[in-house]
Amino acid sequence: MSQLSRMTAPTARHHTARLVAGLLGHRQEHAAPKVLPATAPRPAGTATPLPTGPTGLGTSAARIAAKKAAAGSAEARATGVPELYCPPAMRDDPALGQEVNDRLVSWAEEAGLYAGRLDRVRAADFGRLMMLAHPDTDDPDRLLAAARCALAEWATDDYYCDDETMGSRTELLGSQLGLAHAALDPAHLPARYASGWEADLGADPVRVALRSALHHLAGYADSAQLARLRHEVAVLFVGYGQEGSWRSRGHMPTVREYLAHRQINSFLPCIALVDVVSGHPLTASEYADPRVRRAVTMAGTAGTLVNDLYSMTKEHQSSGVEFNLPTVIAEEERCSPGEAVERSVEIHDELVRTYETEAAALAVTGSPQLRHFLAGVWAWLGGNREWHSGSLRYNDA
Repeated sequence: MSQLSRMTAPTARHHTARLVAGLLGHRQEHAAPKVLPATAPRPAGTATPLPTGPTGLGTSAARIAAKKAAAGSAEARATGVPELYCPPAMRDDPALGQEVNDRLVSWAEEAGLYAGRLDRVRAADFGRLMMLAHPDTDDPDRLLAAARCALAEWATDDYYCDDETMGSRTELLGSQLGLAHAALDPAHLPARYASGWEADLGADPVRVALRSALHHLAGYADSAQLARLRHEVAVLFVGYGQEGSWRSRGHMPTVREYLAHRQINSFLPCIALVDVVSGHPLTASEYADPRVRRAVTMAGTAGTLVNDLYSMTKEHQSSGVEFNLPTVIAEEERCSPGEAVERSVEIHDELVRTYETEAAALAVTGSPQLRHFLAGVWAWLGGNREWHSGSLRYNDA
């Protein structure tokens, strides 16, 4: 099930929902640090460090959120279940998030996405996610550029992969994903066929949205950053196809297979835009460095497992098995849902701690741009976690 579908599913009322709500709702005493080690402010002439606290409009909400977290810590300890190891969000600016969300809904309407269902887009509040996950800019236009890309990617999942009410059919998945990628990386046809091809691309709202999102992003991203995003989205589409294969043949993946899948079917395309939104471009060679790639993909997997865990508090609307890490662990290890959730948290925490250690080491010897990027990924993890914990969908649970 896509991120958007999960966000608007009805609330579950069962033991696992209560367990996960208690597990994920509050911060623990030994939480991850707000700022990634080794990315502290540098001497003049190097990259500007990420802010160390809330900035922009509505920052008083951050203090309120902190009080709420403190008030709930006793309840979290009472469950006897460990919490996620994850940094806190670096800022909370509801006014900025609302502005980005309003603009995003308007853009979705222009592109024809979710016709008659724009309330789902508004309720998902991707504007708030972008505001929380990218704390080093107060520019709503930059945040909107990233939000458009995210919504277009998740719409691809809804329309083609997961939601039959929106036309998804497994037997069409490969063909549709191929056409969708052509909207991102244009197919250059001979003149005789070019006009008809343009009509084909414009006939589908997902393709319209993907092309529009990349066009807007080009106002902030250089050619290397755009190529990076095309690559990450192509890999994401491979993940969509893999899950479609599981569904079509009724296959339950092993834990190893699922974790490898979650590296490619993940938030990585969103994380890849950290330096685009911040305005501190990372070179293609540094982004592609195997050591950087290892750290960043682990962070992407961890961020996506947060969604897996929070989505356990909802009933799934689609038919058949829904794939998330606790479900896969429970099936393979023949354990209870509660034990599967605890094991999932351990896996998440291992990934985050590994990122913290390896990214800090890379930051010591890397360029100022790399330090800023790695710190931005750390901040992204905190914002992603805060968005999941603060959304109305999860609070209802």
